[in-house]
Amino acid sequence: MTIVQALLLGAVQGAAEFLPISSSGHLAVLKSILDVGDVPILFDVILHIATLIVVVFVFRQRIWGILRSIGRWIARRVNEADGENLRLAWVIIVATVITAVIGLGVGQLDIGANPRIVSALFIVTGFILIGSRFFSGTRDYREIGLRDGLIVGFSQGLGVFPGISRSGITITAGLVSGLNREKAGEFAFLVSIPAILGAFILTLRDAGELSESVGAVALAVGFIAALLVGIASLTVLLRLIRSGKLFYFAIYLIPLGIVGLILL
Repeated sequence: MTIVQALLLGAVQGAAEFLPISSSGHLAVLKSILDVGDVPILFDVILHIATLIVVVFVFRQRIWGILRSIGRWIARRVNEADGENLRLAWVIIVATVITAVIGLGVGQLDIGANPRIVSALFIVTGFILIGSRFFSGTRDYREIGLRDGLIVGFSQGLGVFPGISRSGITITAGLVSGLNREKAGEFAFLVSIPAILGAFILTLRDAGELSESVGAVALAVGFIAALLVGIASLTVLLRLIRSGKLFYFAIYLIPLGIVGLILL
């Protein structure tokens, strides 16, 4: 893998992992265009680490609050203020279980090998984002419950399909379930943390492949690109969510999918 290829793949991962345009879909298409073949598993591990760091950094206050509340619950020192965080933690666990069941099944289909199918799913994501315009709830974490975890967890599982944006479908699912825009956006990324960790663990299953040759400079370039572009992308996305403008990305995805169906 060349440094330029690592830069492009890292930047695309950083942007598409957070913007609702499907990182797996874009990476599948980009790998096909660049003809890079099988990307070394170590490179995938590095990109997952960068993605996780971005989410933890941006939502560090909420994550720290949840961890403190869980700690007080374990120590049996829960106070009234911990109720919201503990409720949120429980719903995240429910969503993660649903995501794992559906995502592992979807992952066996290896759809990313077919750029035409990925292109068709770009179009599907575009219509999902258009649909997000028509939902905007008023509920916050004080009212979040099992139903929200089931809906968002199921949607995140479908986000494993290359071409279906995980962030786009989970944010839309949160809006459909009645969460307000800010909480729907935040919750979509909080539930992504276990999913990203799970994907990271899956890439480590075959430890022998980690010795596969890939230059240290290329690894560093890919990591830094994914990290910096990821922080910028997530910051921009959160502003667009609050203003109800997720559908803007459909203007990009639908034509992209149509072009892919014609040319790939």
